[in-house]
Amino acid sequence: MSMLRLAIVDDEEIVCRRLSQALAKESFAIESFIIGRSFLERMMQEPFDIVLLDMRLPDMNGLEILSRLKALRPETEVIIITGYKSVESAVEAIRKGAFHYIAKPVNLAEIRLLVNSVREKIAMRMENQRLREALKGDSGLSSIIGNSPAIQDLFAMIRKVAPVDCNVLIQGSSGTGKALVARAIHQMSPNRDHPFVAFNCGGFTDELISSELFGYERGAFTGASATKVGLLESAAGGTVFLDEIGEMPLGMQVKLLHVIQERRILRVGGTTPIELDIRIIAATNKDLKHEVELGTFREDLYFRLNVVNIPLPPLTERGEDIPLLIRFFIEKYSLAFHKQVQGITPPALDILCSYSFPGNVRELENIIERAVALTDGEEIGPGDLPSDLQDLQFDTLEGDGLPTLQEMERRYIAKVLASTEYNKGLTAQILDIPRTTLWRKIKAYGLE
Repeated sequence: MSMLRLAIVDDEEIVCRRLSQALAKESFAIESFIIGRSFLERMMQEPFDIVLLDMRLPDMNGLEILSRLKALRPETEVIIITGYKSVESAVEAIRKGAFHYIAKPVNLAEIRLLVNSVREKIAMRMENQRLREALKGDSGLSSIIGNSPAIQDLFAMIRKVAPVDCNVLIQGSSGTGKALVARAIHQMSPNRDHPFVAFNCGGFTDELISSELFGYERGAFTGASATKVGLLESAAGGTVFLDEIGEMPLGMQVKLLHVIQERRILRVGGTTPIELDIRIIAATNKDLKHEVELGTFREDLYFRLNVVNIPLPPLTERGEDIPLLIRFFIEKYSLAFHKQVQGITPPALDILCSYSFPGNVRELENIIERAVALTDGEEIGPGDLPSDLQDLQFDTLEGDGLPTLQEMERRYIAKVLASTEYNKGLTAQILDIPRTTLWRKIKAYGLE
């Protein structure tokens, strides 16, 4: 990340000088202003990434400057500097998009921590954008969000297998994105311009699956008033995605095996074989090896499908991707619901990062969709999360293992921060530690 531009806007020259000196070692390009209009003129010429803004300036009100600044460049992060008597105005500034506020007299240690928290937020946003740009070259991967080692390994596997015309078996828990991976393989294959046809094998009888996959001739059975082209035939030259293949009845497995071996089908009631030119990608949340041992899945079909096996990691194994996924879903549903939700508060993020997600990415998406729909603010807070997540409490010695003392301290600080809605002064009082000590622990434990 290139050097960030930081502006200090305060009518007291000594405050500007002290802050400039305090932040000089933090690798920012710093400029100071004592007049609001001078700052806005400079902002229009060369925008700033971070602004330390006093609420009271000789020519303009801080809230007015904030409104103009956000209209000019919404992504600029603003930290409000205010006197104790102006706390209500500072809270109003937070509602209007300011990152945080700090009261005078300014504590230099606190301002360094705040500015570095903003820097990390900007870095995450820029990394998200970088990922999106990088994935433009791999258009099939653009819908798979993540930067964890597990996801990078997955991307590498997709790139390798996509150009090769072989069958693929995708295995993973529900909600891990098996359909997204199947579509990515198709979109990055030489057959991308041909159809991608998906069929869920669960919950259907042999007869219904045969009709859907193979099609039928007119008069093949009661109600067959016209010939129907099956899904396998309609995917000519492209890809057939068989989801939940482990749910397919044994009788239908025999028919599918024959299709894979012969590369031809007979419509139900038909007599003329139809040649097939398709690639089959199957997916399951079951352990098919175990199903073969149980006799519920044919071993020969398993080997035909399992030419290349792609295991998908559960969300718990790629926890570092959770903030990126949250940002992606917030943007998606803010647009869909015509709302202006900009992000998520640290306490709410901490709750989600600590959750086990049995439903994986699909469950996380549902949680964020609900939160965006219900929130009245510009950020998702703990109160916008489902009640069962809000009830997640700090459990000291429950569970399978015993946490370290450091982990217990981190969890407890996170719990108190959440309960005070991230009021650090009140949190420090409850913890009975100096405010500067709290800032250091927040930074050390990644609770910004």
